[in-house]
Amino acid sequence: MNKIDPKLIQSFAPTGILRVGINLGNPVLAGLDAVSQKPKGISIDIANEIGKRSGIPVELIPFQSAGATVDAIKTGNIDLVFVAIDPVRGADVSYTPPYIQIEGAYMVKADSPLKTNEEVDRSSVEIVVGKGSAYDLFLTREIKNAAILHAASSQAVIDDFMAGKGNVAAGVKQQLESDAKRYQGLRMLPGRFMVINQAIGIPKARSEYEKTTAYLSSIITDLKSSGFVAESMKRHNIQGAKVAD
Repeated sequence: MNKIDPKLIQSFAPTGILRVGINLGNPVLAGLDAVSQKPKGISIDIANEIGKRSGIPVELIPFQSAGATVDAIKTGNIDLVFVAIDPVRGADVSYTPPYIQIEGAYMVKADSPLKTNEEVDRSSVEIVVGKGSAYDLFLTREIKNAAILHAASSQAVIDDFMAGKGNVAAGVKQQLESDAKRYQGLRMLPGRFMVINQAIGIPKARSEYEKTTAYLSSIITDLKSSGFVAESMKRHNIQGAKVAD
């Protein structure tokens, strides 16, 4: 099943090794093992399965943000990434169907007058978000009145926020909740401001990218229907996300 056409290998993995960008900035997708300090998570499980089915050795290349992984794929330094589907990135990146859906949320100080997501887009609001993240791209398009302030990465958002930058923090709900445990006096606004579809992306600059995307899409479809993705989420204790439709 899903056997790759040998003619595609040169386009898919031109070095003979499948170089996979791993975004450590999103804890839903990946993190570091406490003992080995090697990447672990659902994106690593899927990457290794693709390599197994394709007969190509896999090299995991960690990055601290989604934006950095996309930059690397644009320059040809990696062959495959796990990132949120976004039309801006889509100019250079070809996507498979999504394999998982996660939520973007807002966090505020406990004494903030803001109570709902709808109240955030005001001229008096400054939203701190990781530069180049899916949330940054989305909010830049959708926010009309509030200001967007950039943190260096998604992991830096809460620290910048607590240091006095902005009055709303935006990001992956799980990331914000985890980071907020280091501080007191924070609360999450109820619900979500966006749903993020996470997919595999490959560079459109490659000659056979359409055929490669179709090949990877068939694998993702199979991994979802077979229960592979759900089992991986359970094994890595992923909360607040679901297998994409």
